[in-house]
Amino acid sequence: MSEIKITFEEMQYIARFEDITNAKVLDCIVESDRIINVIRQGDMGLAIGKGGENINRAKKAIDKPIELVEYADDPVTFIKNVFGPVISIKSISVTEDGDKKIAVVEVAAKDKGLAIGKGGKNISKVKLLVQRHHGIHDVILK
Repeated sequence: MSEIKITFEEMQYIARFEDITNAKVLDCIVESDRIINVIRQGDMGLAIGKGGENINRAKKAIDKPIELVEYADDPVTFIKNVFGPVISIKSISVTEDGDKKIAVVEVAAKDKGLAIGKGGKNISKVKLLVQRHHGIHDVILK
């Protein structure tokens, strides 16, 4: 994992989320319309809670949508986790081009729009998180 700088505001959101859910947050990105929390591997069940109880309490307390991503040491697994279970991923390959790492992700044709997201929001999230956690400079969708 690369060195990640967390702001004071992000630390406050992390502390609040951890207090509510007892799940360990490794990273937090605060955007104007959402908060993205990277959860320690194995803590996703705690973060969500029975019937979504914990995540719903956290969303209500924080008053912002919260997206959860489970961390993985393996970049391929992490990329799958960031895209989430809704997107059918056919294959992921990580290659090095000089001093840059590039991930090529092949998704089902029906899921390409969802993988990109409105205004590129979803693919931007993927690129940001894989850069922060695995030093991958670009993610290309096929």
